[in-house]
Amino acid sequence: MTAVRERAPTASYVALGYAGVALAASSWGTWPLILRTAERMAPMSPALESTILMAVIFAGSAIFVLRDRVAQKATVLQWVGIAWLGVGDALNDYFFFAAYQKTSVAIAVLSHYLAPLFVAVGAPFVLRERPTVRTYGAVAIAFAGLVLLLHPWSAAAHAGDTAGAIFGASSAVFYASNVLVNKRLGHAFSASELMFFHCFIALPLLAAMVPHAEWRSFDLSAASLIALGSVGPGALAGLAFVWGLRRIPASHAGALTLLEPLVAVMLGAFVYGESVGRIGVFGGALILTGAVLVVVRRA
Repeated sequence: MTAVRERAPTASYVALGYAGVALAASSWGTWPLILRTAERMAPMSPALESTILMAVIFAGSAIFVLRDRVAQKATVLQWVGIAWLGVGDALNDYFFFAAYQKTSVAIAVLSHYLAPLFVAVGAPFVLRERPTVRTYGAVAIAFAGLVLLLHPWSAAAHAGDTAGAIFGASSAVFYASNVLVNKRLGHAFSASELMFFHCFIALPLLAAMVPHAEWRSFDLSAASLIALGSVGPGALAGLAFVWGLRRIPASHAGALTLLEPLVAVMLGAFVYGESVGRIGVFGGALILTGAVLVVVRRA
């Protein structure tokens, strides 16, 4: 096993990693359509939506976990990392779904896509990558873009947009932490093991966050739609992302995840007729520019 891991990866091995991350990110961009369709059928809290998603991920990863094992025995610290993945993934989902309920698709998804910058800032501490001035400049550009996206000085600014952006940025923090921890645990656990074991923490945590009254008024049709959507953008996309992340650098994975806001913003514009205005478009472009700056290699 050790000799295999030390062998240089082939071009096809790496290419499949890029494809897996790109496919996962593109499918994540369809979440606004799934969530808003279900919410028109019955009101649902972000906690319940996230619980359904996590239950599907748990069931989906359980199918593969027995056939996709890593022989290396994990340390106590690595199991602590799994526990953190559970907490981080639960809060990532909760805050992201809450952002979609508070504000437009564009603001929710673009504030969430501060995540690549948080990955870059955290990488020197978690992955021991060398920090650069370029990284901190990119962070400044992206946060300036977030201010322009929200334009709080404008009479048209809405309090829900600010709340939604805060929720989106909060989800970005937990998402970024999971990217970094996943990268550290990649040699101790398989992709399906990472998905399966972290659900033992994430699923009960999210279920406990659901209001008791909502369990009593549970709408099966709306929940079934969330569950059906969770098979694609949830379980299968999650497995594809973790599987792909094992094969490519974390920074490159962060670049490919920019496909998610592209798909989501297009859905917001064409399906829901949402517009953020010229200043908002420029702000969103700055956020994505900052993200690109931290993930593109220097010559």
